[in-house]
Amino acid sequence: MSLKENLEKFARIDLLKTITMMDKLENLSHYLGRDVYIKRDDLTPLAMGGNKLRKLEYLITDALQKKAKVIVTAGAIQSNHVRQTAAIAAKYGLKCVALLENPIQNHDSNFMNNGNKLLTELFNTQCVICDELTDPNMQMKELVDQSNLEDAYIIPVGGSNALGSLGYVRCALEIAEQRPKDVEFAAVIVASGSAGTHAGLAIGLHATLPQTPVIGVTVSRVTAEQEPKVNQLQQEISSLLGQTTCPDVLLWDNYFAPMYGMPNKKGSDAITLLAQKEGILLDPVYTGKAMAGLIDNVLNNTIESRKPLLFVHTGGAPALFSYSGIDAVIN
Repeated sequence: MSLKENLEKFARIDLLKTITMMDKLENLSHYLGRDVYIKRDDLTPLAMGGNKLRKLEYLITDALQKKAKVIVTAGAIQSNHVRQTAAIAAKYGLKCVALLENPIQNHDSNFMNNGNKLLTELFNTQCVICDELTDPNMQMKELVDQSNLEDAYIIPVGGSNALGSLGYVRCALEIAEQRPKDVEFAAVIVASGSAGTHAGLAIGLHATLPQTPVIGVTVSRVTAEQEPKVNQLQQEISSLLGQTTCPDVLLWDNYFAPMYGMPNKKGSDAITLLAQKEGILLDPVYTGKAMAGLIDNVLNNTIESRKPLLFVHTGGAPALFSYSGIDAVIN
């Protein structure tokens, strides 16, 4: 049975029909002297877009099949995942409760109330602030018990379990179909955080374009900490789909400092460059840092092949509006 046939065994909300375009970044390619393509998952069709929708199509389907009335999830105050979960819960008439942390301890009013947080509340989400998400799954279970939330369905941080990650196995099939016939990518580059997007793409491309590696640019952890997360999810996805092999986990971990959620100069420079060259918005938490990794490795000739690269844009631009002052983003 093919990978596509295996995927069809898992129910998914198809009303949104999440298909995004692939395009060549002509100006950036000329600037770097290397062809770079982009997969526009920032343009998924709900709540200002982003990668989490592909995962949520599977997870919300599971929640609805289990007769859930409340969706519980967790993330940072400026979480893209929480924003998109809140939106899809609203779309399907479900109550949403979000457990939120402030990882960078920025208490500026703009950071606490604008951007993704503003949109999350607009979708009528009950936001519960905690000191720190040390064990999110356990903390969400405790929240469900303490708040007497009946018929609750817990969605993990980032929607990153094996079921949710199927959304990016499907995206890998989409990439294989959209790839220009005369193009073979040297690598697919994507931000790697909760690991579901990275792991799903890696499994999907391993089956469809086995010569195309997926490189994750870490946004919160060094390789020694991130690799086991990606590897475990790859194993779980493979088991779910009846696959027998997994690809090696490839990571770049020198672009997320000083910490998750805090802008840095290379990421901010990448945001500015793509805005000025292509009119495309990245964000300071995920895609700015991932693009910084792509740019740095192209300029330093560390990617062996001269073949084109594909950047998977996972969204996040609403966060641009929450960081206090433009200097926090571009300097």
